[in-house]
Amino acid sequence: MGFGIKLKVWGDYACFSRPEMKVERVSYDVITPSAARGILEAIHWKPAIKWVIDRIHVLNPIVFDNIRRNEVKEVISSTNVKKVMKGENTQLYQNATKDRAQRATLMLKNVAYVIEAHFEITDKAQEEDTPEKHYNIFLRRARSGQCFHQPYFGCREFPAKFELVENELPVSYYSDQTENKDLGWMLWDIDYKNDMTPKFFRPEMLRGIIQVEEP
Repeated sequence: MGFGIKLKVWGDYACFSRPEMKVERVSYDVITPSAARGILEAIHWKPAIKWVIDRIHVLNPIVFDNIRRNEVKEVISSTNVKKVMKGENTQLYQNATKDRAQRATLMLKNVAYVIEAHFEITDKAQEEDTPEKHYNIFLRRARSGQCFHQPYFGCREFPAKFELVENELPVSYYSDQTENKDLGWMLWDIDYKNDMTPKFFRPEMLRGIIQVEEP
């Protein structure tokens, strides 16, 4: 196991979409491990390391909110793009008025988590890619608020703020919880090496803490 880190992340809204919902977006109750990994990778990632999520602390109460918004049903055809690249006289635009559709989103409101994670050295590491080096790079970037791109909670319009936890962990709203809360089947991550196969696990939350185990 590599060096462990604790990162607090929070934001006004989040939507970790369930894949079984084909049209309307419906969020999981809490952040998924893959979304948590994406936040860490936004702060620091190189081919030499792989982030592994160990625990997720749910700090705020789980509250849902509903919104409806206009979206487009289609994207610009890649076939038309290729035709234009070949010099053919093809219209290349998207008519937002014509392709507009109204969809509902069941999202989370006022979210806050602590992500506990570690990284592992991959087979792409070079001689200079030591665990100490990448651990210190992450600490420096997290302390100063640096990131490759703005981290987000499921959708890019829901930005995530972050800060490194170096002292005591924040108290969870569910700290007095005495029984496990079954969160149902949840996406763990995508197995990119095996034809992008999704992996699912069944997490339980106790006192606001979710132990993340590879399925």
